[in-house]
Amino acid sequence: MVQRFDVGTRLSEMAVHNGVCYLAGQVAADGSQDMAGQTRQVLAAIDALLARAGSDKSKLLMCQIFITDLADFPALNAVWEAWLPADQAPPRATVKAALAKPEWKVEMVVTAAV
Repeated sequence: MVQRFDVGTRLSEMAVHNGVCYLAGQVAADGSQDMAGQTRQVLAAIDALLARAGSDKSKLLMCQIFITDLADFPALNAVWEAWLPADQAPPRATVKAALAKPEWKVEMVVTAAV
């Protein structure tokens, strides 16, 4: 059975199937913040969604990160590393990309075990 959360006409924020939780791309609600601020917002959204699925950041299986400016990579990493539990870093990819809204600096897609 597939369990979907916050289903819209275009996407669901999250789906859970066979003990794996798949999140849609998470972006900052307040696009006026700098990379560190937007990264904190995105990670808080990820925490909240994972909690709803009965999971948490210690169970991340993979993370894909899209950023608009590679100069912001160090700020992203500083917030990311402070957020991760010790010795629980998942496989991760970070790429430069044009995001759907110009104010967004970062978007993250994660997969986690439940």
